[in-house]
Amino acid sequence: MKKLLLLLAFSIGVVSVQAQTKEELHTQKTEKQAIADAAQSEADALQAQIDALPGWRKGMFGTIGGTLSNFNNWYSQGTPNNASGNIGISINSYANLIEDKFFWRNSLTSNLNWVKLDNKDTNLDSDDFNPTTDVFNISSLYGRNIAKNFAVSTLAEYRTTLLDNFNDPGYLDVGVGGTWTPMENLIVVIHPLNYNFVFSKNDAVFESSLGAKIVADYTRQIGAISFKSNLSTFQSYKSGDLSNVTWTNSFSYTLWKMIGVGFDFGLRSNKQEALNYTLGQYDATSTNPIPTFGNVDNKLQSYWLLGLSYNL
Repeated sequence: MKKLLLLLAFSIGVVSVQAQTKEELHTQKTEKQAIADAAQSEADALQAQIDALPGWRKGMFGTIGGTLSNFNNWYSQGTPNNASGNIGISINSYANLIEDKFFWRNSLTSNLNWVKLDNKDTNLDSDDFNPTTDVFNISSLYGRNIAKNFAVSTLAEYRTTLLDNFNDPGYLDVGVGGTWTPMENLIVVIHPLNYNFVFSKNDAVFESSLGAKIVADYTRQIGAISFKSNLSTFQSYKSGDLSNVTWTNSFSYTLWKMIGVGFDFGLRSNKQEALNYTLGQYDATSTNPIPTFGNVDNKLQSYWLLGLSYNL
């Protein structure tokens, strides 16, 4: 009986020591975490001071998404023997020189996507990866500060496709006006004097013109999250049919080291592109009227990409 009581007392003591040790470890962890949080806050404050200093600010992040598949004798689908794939890449980079009296902001955005569907039972289709989404945009903005948040500026922006019909069409905007920076990461460009050069083989549809250029760009990184939103619009003084607007967005969330998940989507309205495409699809033998700016259906263009991301 005495042995049993001693064994019971010993067990209770062990449990008490373990419980006490666990509570002490939790207390120590809480104290260490508080110290680490305070140190991180100090580090973030120092980084904010570094970012506010004159000089270059550079960054890049992107998204890679893809799927590959192969089917043999899969009779439940219309093409039982096929190899298919989808590969998408987006890149967002910037190099900004910020000085007390002037700034020079440069950015590059590209979104490329390839799709493959090879029917192994016929030789009439293509077994190559064919481009689908094809976006390329590069811009350079220079400004001289005349107030804390306002500068006189000049902008050059070029937009085209890389994989298919390079520079056909291609758009080059060159203009002057003002740039407003209401906050550190938001840039609003308003250029009432801008010329929109359009390069294309189809001169009957695409036409250069004078107009106003408005660009709003917000690029920021908060912890593991990086995102960029860019709205670029041109309003032609000659005709609304020559105007266009493009809105692109990129998000990246880092999960482990520099790898994470990314999501990109974009919208565009361009009546010249809609008419050029419709004319390419037009059947001269049909009874439908020939497509013109007056009757073309200018549908909203869009794309999106979801996949792995890598931050630099």
